Amino acid sequence: MTSLDHFYLSPEAFWKAHPQRPAVLCFTNGCFDLLHPGHVQYLEDVRALGDFLVVGLNSDASVARLKGPSRPLQDEVARARILLGLRSVDAVVRFEEDTPLELIQALQPDLLAKGGDYTPETVVGRDVVEARGGKLAIIPFLPGHSTSTIVERILTQRGITLE
Repeated sequence: MTSLDHFYLSPEAFWKAHPQRPAVLCFTNGCFDLLHPGHVQYLEDVRALGDFLVVGLNSDASVARLKGPSRPLQDEVARARILLGLRSVDAVVRFEEDTPLELIQALQPDLLAKGGDYTPETVVGRDVVEARGGKLAIIPFLPGHSTSTIVERILTQRGITLE
């Protein structure tokens, strides 16, 4: 089995591979363009809240629409492979839309998680999850870690010792 065996291009492909629903299906989503310790901690925290973690991964086209023409820095296959290398991530499902709403509707997770920059009112899919008795979790960020900061360091050629 390769680490991409749990990378699905659609929710239908996910359910075909996983016909037995986990007791507590957790879901989060994002671009995950440059994985850093904040991402790792966040995904571990989300996974600890349930039995199975599905990460919704923005497609390359979706990332470019959301972040601009210079992104993504890594293609979706590379991003999925890195995510699936983490013990906390059980599956990755790609989505093409700018938000994960359709994917959340298809997966019907028991727990929907987002990072500390969100409020309950701004989480896409919250209503879908809560309507069926699921829960929302806002997970605090690990301070000092962000993809934007890493990109800025690279562009300005300033390592962490020069900050």
